[in-house]
Amino acid sequence: MGPEGKRLLNIIILGFGFMFMFTAFQTCGNIEQTVIKSFNSTEFHGSGYTSMAIIYGVFSASNLIAPSVVTLIGPQFSMFFSGLLYSGYIAMFIYPYTWTFYTASVLVGIGAAVLWTAQGNVLAINSSDRTIGRNSGIFWALLQFSLFFGNLYIYCAWHGHDHITDKDRRTVFISLTVISLVGCFLFFLIRKPEPPPASSSEVTESLLPTESLENSSDSSDPLSLCSQAVDAFVQACKMFTTREMLLLSVSIAYTGLELTFYSGVYGTSIGAMTRFGKDAKSLIGISGICIGVGEILGGGVFGLLNKSSRFGRNPVVLLGLIIHYLAFFLIFLNIANDAPLAPEAGTDLQAFITPSIGVALFCSFLLGLGDSCFNTQLLSIIGFTFRDNSAPAFAVFKFIQSIAAALAFFYSNYLLLQWQLLILVLLGFLGSTTFFMAEWAAEASRPQSDYDSI
Repeated sequence: MGPEGKRLLNIIILGFGFMFMFTAFQTCGNIEQTVIKSFNSTEFHGSGYTSMAIIYGVFSASNLIAPSVVTLIGPQFSMFFSGLLYSGYIAMFIYPYTWTFYTASVLVGIGAAVLWTAQGNVLAINSSDRTIGRNSGIFWALLQFSLFFGNLYIYCAWHGHDHITDKDRRTVFISLTVISLVGCFLFFLIRKPEPPPASSSEVTESLLPTESLENSSDSSDPLSLCSQAVDAFVQACKMFTTREMLLLSVSIAYTGLELTFYSGVYGTSIGAMTRFGKDAKSLIGISGICIGVGEILGGGVFGLLNKSSRFGRNPVVLLGLIIHYLAFFLIFLNIANDAPLAPEAGTDLQAFITPSIGVALFCSFLLGLGDSCFNTQLLSIIGFTFRDNSAPAFAVFKFIQSIAAALAFFYSNYLLLQWQLLILVLLGFLGSTTFFMAEWAAEASRPQSDYDSI
């Protein structure tokens, strides 16, 4: 296998590792608010929305130090140990207590920052200007298979249940914990890529050396590693003030808000609709599957379009905005306004049309498809624009996204559906506009010979 084949294999392994981990974690996030409402314990007083707000709040703050951590221990060990924190959060639901719930939320927020910074680094050092779009699409598609498998399991396990028993909960979360641990150990199969020839256009990584995939102990002395760690933190702070990142920050924030909506709020809202019948709870799993199908389709198709289109990334982002606007309008018509805040018994209210399961699931598919439009293009443009400093760039990306997600999970405790949708509509428009400006700037700096290969 040649050097390019080894890099592609690393991307595939990376995608499978994240697929297993987030089969567990995204499924956990999708169902936890519903599960919490059904706890048969008076000692537990947690909120799934509050937990997610804590996770993303800590996540955002930790992103400023994540490049330093990845520099010190290497991306491979960074992803492994971060994955263990994710597994611990999921395992906590087997025997939940309020203090362990919120403590685990803090820890997984720290782990998430390190995990995604390391992922961005591995993606960058295994890609070139020619392959960054393809590799972003492959990784995104593999990652989003997590929504399919985890939620299919939830549907099969909870079909016909109008109440989630303690036994149901323990069985599900033991299984999810094991799945998450499998993903952690897959990261050890990633090998260090061969250094590219000096004359090629391969993506290089000046901040985190490729040898860090092996975590070689002889690559540098402790003082040098500390210096690199400090430099990583400084570069992450400086990245905020660059014109490119300021333009991209609005669209990144939008992905954080809609991440909250499709991963937590919308599934909870479907499960609260009593007019969907006694299988409303199991529909949460089907909704997650439909989101996953949209994400997988988008990751594959838009990754290829990103590679072959001469028109750049803007048409894909515009398509994503149109898809999301259609989804938001149909959700507004189909889902009761108080569904995100309804108690375990659900809501009997009706929106503007007779509630339709088909429309609800179609909207789930549209949410996933539109999300993949934005995220594949953001991964691609950041990997291209900041290819020489990918670790701090991806850290800033996740910092902005997680702040927005934390804010959205916080206001999800209080805002009715219509106001949440209005916020998404407004920020989606602004984010798309600023993305177009960033892409035009990237096109102006791109050599003419590269237009067919980005």
